[in-house]
Amino acid sequence: MIRRKLLVQALIAVILLLTGVMIAQKKPAQNVSARKHPNLSQAQQLSAQAYQKILAAQKANEWDLLGHAQKAKDFLDQANNELKQAAQAANINH
Repeated sequence: MIRRKLLVQALIAVILLLTGVMIAQKKPAQNVSARKHPNLSQAQQLSAQAYQKILAAQKANEWDLLGHAQKAKDFLDQANNELKQAAQAANINH
């Protein structure tokens, strides 16, 4: 009975860990045209590089950064969405 309970807890822990890893692997979009909007496109590229550095830091620290690294990645994803909207606004205005 105790062995089964430990096995179930270990299985749940593994599932949660794998889910977290899969979520953390999602990269921000790079969807601004470099031809039409070179500055916004470059900002997206730099944001993607920052995202990868944060991911490397998470791996190096065994994902133990108290949620701050994930929050930073979420902000980078939000920034990328804003860059896309900025490019779309520029398209409308020109």
